Amino acid sequence: MSSSAQTFSSRHQIQRAVILAAMDDEPVSRADLARQSGLSKQTMSEVFRYLEDDGWIEVAGRTSGSVGRSAAIYELSARRALLFGADVGGTKIHAAIADVKGDILEELEIPTTQDGPDAFGQQIRECCATLARKAGISMDRIVAGAVGIPGAFDRKRRQVFMVANIASLNGYAIEDDLQKRLGFPVRVDNDVNLAAKGEMWRGEGKGVPCFVFVALGTGLGMGIINEGTILSGSRGAAGEISTLPVGGDPFDARHFHAGALEKTVGSIAIRERYEGAGGPSGLTVRDIFERLETGDTIADHTLTEVARQLSVGIVAVCAILDPERIVMGGSIGARHELLERIRSFLPLCTPTPPECVVSTLGRRAGLLGAISQSRDVLRDLLNTTEPAKLGRP
Repeated sequence: MSSSAQTFSSRHQIQRAVILAAMDDEPVSRADLARQSGLSKQTMSEVFRYLEDDGWIEVAGRTSGSVGRSAAIYELSARRALLFGADVGGTKIHAAIADVKGDILEELEIPTTQDGPDAFGQQIRECCATLARKAGISMDRIVAGAVGIPGAFDRKRRQVFMVANIASLNGYAIEDDLQKRLGFPVRVDNDVNLAAKGEMWRGEGKGVPCFVFVALGTGLGMGIINEGTILSGSRGAAGEISTLPVGGDPFDARHFHAGALEKTVGSIAIRERYEGAGGPSGLTVRDIFERLETGDTIADHTLTEVARQLSVGIVAVCAILDPERIVMGGSIGARHELLERIRSFLPLCTPTPPECVVSTLGRRAGLLGAISQSRDVLRDLLNTTEPAKLGRP
């Protein structure tokens, strides 16, 4: 909450302001919020008493200054309202229920259905219902959710597109459908965007206003955080670094699906490059990395070239976005052997190379980003809905 005095037109607005302050800050006192809002201590005491009775806040302790009586310090009651988040991949869905502070209560992983939009929507609902049962709660307690998908979501057309790894989802009105099935507001975004949000919340992007999260595995994607906000673009496709005209002919229509850069540095490209240079066939990307330890020069040359091409892509990103930090993730991007090579190439192609680090959240970044996004959905809800009508005490 801003330290400047604010005027509130209704008691409900004051209640929302207190809840939002408790969501964003450390434990708060009635006196502090009265000073910040310009309201009387009596009015603020009544609001705090109502919210405490309604289960939104609880006493966390007491504090005292050099003069005067001690004051009660309040914090958010974590389980007053619960949140749902899901990180959807081409092969599996990682979903969880969390409390309002974002701490996960239950989570699960299941294979992603390939049977089309209706089956997908039903699967997400079943995920949520299963998690609620495991947590011993009713789904009515869940007030907001977020889902990350391996594609782009056009908010104007209300449809997903560029979904390469889940059958028949392109053109699916995913957000509207999930909200009907689940019974609470759901926000859909690209999975790498939400991984970037997870890094901003609890990972290598915390406290960094401008950074990008680069995920390299089977495919290649990027999430952009600019001034603490996900940058999505006009159609939700900002950050599709795979389509950069690097490493291949941008006029070759064969690159329209996956993108020139992805076809140069993705897992398929790594295996093909390794075998084409004379390496034994049938190895996985992990095998190729492990062969570095045995002195395999073909593996070394293969991964060095991948790092060189990816470095060119990173420099192109820096020219446009000027990020303070590059956070690398994904099954390939998180490999320190690749990071070391990227760090060696960047100073050779830019006078101001960005800081490059590996994600500390690993494969949980997307799920945590979905939970963080669902907290934002709750914040928006509190601007339009009376707090007493959300969740259950």
